[in-house]
Amino acid sequence: MNEQQPTNPINLSPRILRNASFRQLQVFECVARLGNFTSASRELHITQPTVSMQMKKLEEALNTRLFEQVGRRIHLTYEGRAFLKSCREIFACVVEFEELVSNRIETVGGALTFAGVTTTEYFVPVLLAVFKQLYPDVNFALSILDRENLFRRLQGNLDDLYLIDQVPKNIEVETIPFIKNPLVIVASADHPLARRKNLTMEALKNEPFLLREATSGTRIALKRFLESQSLTLNVSMELSSNEALKRSVASNMGLSVLSKYCVASECERGELVELKVKGFPLMERWYIVYPKDRHMPPAASAFLRFLQDEGAGVIEKIVEV
Repeated sequence: MNEQQPTNPINLSPRILRNASFRQLQVFECVARLGNFTSASRELHITQPTVSMQMKKLEEALNTRLFEQVGRRIHLTYEGRAFLKSCREIFACVVEFEELVSNRIETVGGALTFAGVTTTEYFVPVLLAVFKQLYPDVNFALSILDRENLFRRLQGNLDDLYLIDQVPKNIEVETIPFIKNPLVIVASADHPLARRKNLTMEALKNEPFLLREATSGTRIALKRFLESQSLTLNVSMELSSNEALKRSVASNMGLSVLSKYCVASECERGELVELKVKGFPLMERWYIVYPKDRHMPPAASAFLRFLQDEGAGVIEKIVEV
């Protein structure tokens, strides 16, 4: 979250949290306001014995007397008056929150155009599904593209927001770092190296590698790493499809370097194995970008806030990085 968090946790009594309910607070407020258990039972549409039982449990939870009876009328004790003030403050906060959520949902609608590079297809639909629950009146237009075609759309200012793994150098954009993008080396579960630990890139130099095209973000990041280590790979095939790469690797045609998000399902099913190689995962990052000075419509502004505040938490449920 972007908002300032409190430096110290709020000191709430575990006993009260464990034994007192919000419903009991509502019953208490009604009894205190009407001064009568029977009147409170009518307003709340519950029986008078239920009201009495709830108040007894609340007093036990708080370990104090809230009411005293004078004649036929109920009066608040000193502690009861103090607790009533606290209850009403709690209710006011809840009402304020409900209004905030209601206004947020009701006032945001319209179209949202969004584009992401190919690897984002493994988690962007989940993000949109969660966002749609918050803003049901927003309509999406989603494009999943290779890096070059996405940059063309960005250059043409065709979408509200973009999710990319390499920030363009020749297009003026606003850039916001998003989540990490770990690149891993994967092999078929039947590959001789699948169960080896503490591998080095030197041990892989003769292995055939199946990689994305040279202009892809993954390939650019890999090239940067190899050059920093003065290494070369035996590239036997280039493919522009992550799905084709995964199927080829699963068929034991060679190794590949792909985003961990891309191969999470296959690794979980045992079709692919993430090799333990020194220097990997390569910890890259995705970025949220949009054309500089572009007018941001309400739906896009809301989605941007959602990505910054909640996006990482939503995606972490898909794969742990």
